[in-house]
Amino acid sequence: MNAPASAAPARPAHRDGNVLRWLTAYTASVTGDVVYFLALSWAATRAGGPSQVGLVVAAGALPRAVFMLAGGVVADRFGPRRVAVVSDAVRCVVILIAAVGLSSASPSVWLLVAVALVFGVVDAVFMPAVGALPPRITAPAQLARVQGMRGLSIRLSNAVGPLLAGSVLLIGGAAGAFTAAAALFALSLVTLLTVRITAVPRAPRRGSAGRELMDGLRYVRRHRMLAPLVTVVGLSEMCFSGPVATGLVLLADERGWGASGMGWIASAFSVGAAASALLLTVSARIPRAGLAMSGALLVTAAGAVALGHAPSLPVAVLFGSLIGLTSGFTTTVTGALVQTETDPRYLGRVTSVMTLCTLGLAPALFPAVGVTVALWGADTFFIGCGVICLSAAVLGLAVPVLRRAELHPPDSVAPAAR
Repeated sequence: MNAPASAAPARPAHRDGNVLRWLTAYTASVTGDVVYFLALSWAATRAGGPSQVGLVVAAGALPRAVFMLAGGVVADRFGPRRVAVVSDAVRCVVILIAAVGLSSASPSVWLLVAVALVFGVVDAVFMPAVGALPPRITAPAQLARVQGMRGLSIRLSNAVGPLLAGSVLLIGGAAGAFTAAAALFALSLVTLLTVRITAVPRAPRRGSAGRELMDGLRYVRRHRMLAPLVTVVGLSEMCFSGPVATGLVLLADERGWGASGMGWIASAFSVGAAASALLLTVSARIPRAGLAMSGALLVTAAGAVALGHAPSLPVAVLFGSLIGLTSGFTTTVTGALVQTETDPRYLGRVTSVMTLCTLGLAPALFPAVGVTVALWGADTFFIGCGVICLSAAVLGLAVPVLRRAELHPPDSVAPAAR
């Protein structure tokens, strides 16, 4: 049953119990993902050696990329919370079965491949569903804050997850780590069941799932803001979803800074991104969001080039924190703009397109990282990253609807919940 919408200003997201329950579920899920992937890699190393790790990880990554767009259709057709809940339940069961199998026998590469395949398919459904939830749990004015909170959740999970995985692997081996991951997915499941969501009309069905997928892609292509915004996101995330981490390793090796130097730069990047997420979590609003997004991309472009030419480790750490701050800001603003502008009936499919841009394009650049650094040096790679970010900034400034984009003012009304 829907409650009437209130004319009072929406409660700040970081003080909204409903949003905090969603955040708890999301944090538990992301932490479970981290523990699961580390446990999977560890078990694969024990089962077949380092050469088998790539096979097992690829077995999970491939179906996630292939079925991501289909996952968006499922989320829109059946509702994002229902899909997220079922996905969490399936992930929990699959990981528990893997834990039982590993505890009763020595690790088998083919068992791990099977687990990775199933998990990858379910992940392809879960990610668009959970990404489509924020506009259904809070007011439009709070979406930037929710995206900031999401960024903090990811940073926390990436910090705590490896420590938890390492401790459990030491005590209980791979079976224990899989059990811990399953417990985190169970926590996510239980918490998601307590989240109240807004009821919205569903998009009209076009027959088959394939037709609904094409309908969603046409929606993105014809939308005056989403079409260029998806391009900006794809360009801005192309380097910073993975290739820069590899570039940092090669830069530190080339300059003689060693593993500790690489760690300092990567940590500075994470601290900068966390600071950006925290700032946007407590900020009441982001004025001139589209122009701010493009400005942050310009700074990120300059910072990437400067990082590649840093004369010393302290300077590299400084620029690492700068691009972490500005790229984190861009990610938060673009996420809030997407969720503000998208018709809720299409949000699962639009989220799947955005996720595919951030996770699907970046891996294609990994081979280019090593080749570029080997032929022309790490500074050339970071120049390339700067050029890509500059292209995203120029597009954001050149398209009027992006340049003038605004998030909803802070006095927007809260949605009705059920």
